[in-house]
Amino acid sequence: MEGGSADVFTELGTIGIEEEFFVVDDRGRPTSGTDELVYETDPPEILDGRLDHELFKFVIETQTPVIKGIEDAPETLHEIRSALVEHAAEHGYGIAAAGLHPTAKWRELDHAEKPRYRAQLDRIQYPQHRNTTAGLHVHIGVDDADKATWVANEVRWYLPMLLALSANSPYWNGYDTGLQSARAKIFEALPNTGMPTAFDDFDEFRAFEETMIETDSINDRGELWYDVRPHSELGTVEIRTPDGQADEDCIMAFVEYVHALVIDLAERYEDGEPGTPIRRELLDENKWRALRYGHDASFISPDTEGTVTLGELVEIECDRLNVDGLRDLYHAESGASKQRRLRTEKGIDALCDSLLL
Repeated sequence: MEGGSADVFTELGTIGIEEEFFVVDDRGRPTSGTDELVYETDPPEILDGRLDHELFKFVIETQTPVIKGIEDAPETLHEIRSALVEHAAEHGYGIAAAGLHPTAKWRELDHAEKPRYRAQLDRIQYPQHRNTTAGLHVHIGVDDADKATWVANEVRWYLPMLLALSANSPYWNGYDTGLQSARAKIFEALPNTGMPTAFDDFDEFRAFEETMIETDSINDRGELWYDVRPHSELGTVEIRTPDGQADEDCIMAFVEYVHALVIDLAERYEDGEPGTPIRRELLDENKWRALRYGHDASFISPDTEGTVTLGELVEIECDRLNVDGLRDLYHAESGASKQRRLRTEKGIDALCDSLLL
């Protein structure tokens, strides 16, 4: 397979939203439904070519068409989600969202038959066999390949904030992990995941990508599953950090912020701003703090001279970029806390119901 091309980076500020969801039965429990929903029936027109499954037959993915501006994103997102829920309901299924489904037990669930996933299972073995994760991926178009690479480098420091705010997966195989986002830790067990290193320019990223393909380390460039990457097929910066969410407003808060952040960084690149040197080990520490502590996290600052709490960082970023959604998320009950509260106060059925779209 060919590596990517600098020529695809042509437009700044376009938006694409990919979401992974859980197919569930009438009790809200995971069930194998993607064969029927993806292959055996015709989805609504808006989902034609934009509906796929993941590794497990209970995980399904939607992709929006290219959205030209942030003002159009809420309606497009709503249309895609509504179409998926309607399609699933017509065939006796529900759709739920979180980073991990609290009742999913990977040994009891079916893997997809798709050759790509079978090859991954054969190569990766145990870490992929248990990968029942579901997340949100946000693409923002960038009009120059080197600019996209620089932006992806700079975005890395902001990703733990997004993970902490999105943390919505405390349960793994029915067990309370003590983490706020167990999804992030489960997914990190796969190769080519987590925080990437910085790349000097797009040529260096493309050379890395081609090396991974040519040495049979990956089957295609889509298997570079890092938390952020310049997407060398779509011409975007792709951010893959947040846990899945049932609430559309939560999704839009992340989309709004990521869009504003990428536009801001693109302008700073054009102004000749130097990149921020920060060790990947410190980024990894900040990510750990996010997935472990969620809303209570604090992060090592880029100058390494102190820490900043999640609340302080949210206020800084919302004021700096003139967005409000992240502030609302921070002041609301976190997804992980809500899951724990519902399970304790009302039981597992109420928890499962709360994850339904």
